Amino acid sequence: MKLRVCCAGLLIMLIASAIHATTLKLKPEIDLLMLDGHKISGSWLKGADGIELEKGQHQFLFRASKSLCTNSQNACPTSVPLIATFFAENKSVSIRFSTPETLNNVMKPGKKFYFELIDEHGQVIISQKDTLSPGTDNNVEQAMMIYNLEDRIASVPHFAVTEHSLEHLSQSAEGIAMNYPSDSTVLYRWYMQLDSATRQHLRCLLEAIHTS
Repeated sequence: MKLRVCCAGLLIMLIASAIHATTLKLKPEIDLLMLDGHKISGSWLKGADGIELEKGQHQFLFRASKSLCTNSQNACPTSVPLIATFFAENKSVSIRFSTPETLNNVMKPGKKFYFELIDEHGQVIISQKDTLSPGTDNNVEQAMMIYNLEDRIASVPHFAVTEHSLEHLSQSAEGIAMNYPSDSTVLYRWYMQLDSATRQHLRCLLEAIHTS
């Protein structure tokens, strides 16, 4: 009985925070590598069409590939690691690319990869954008730590992690990756694997409980 009450309480807290959260929408062409200084596992995001973020400043590192390729291309290139820093204040945040050809341009020296962040109304969100140096795939955590400690365009010093933090992250990555305590990680994973319609029904149910 106590376990059920605890689980119900955690679920209510989780959904309550999600009601006031910003959804970072993930398209098929987006490969999310890091969020707020922590590495994101691809298996952890499997089945999720977005990530709920708390209001405030966030930073994510990603690559672009897959569906940005044109049908005439024999091989699909992958962009260099891209960085975006912004303040979550809207209901949703999406990544928009100017044209499919920009993915090819980023592979050429001197070309700028252009993308922007937009809200649920298609309006551009103010953000700082940059790229991470090529050849950092072996340790993106350390590369981002160094980047955030430097005075760069999209640097966020408080997202820089120390070597001790990296060791701790490797031991309990899922409990830390989304800034949620380990006790609620399972519930959060379950919640994020639900489709958008089901999540919306749960939010409406919680709102009805609060107003009753």
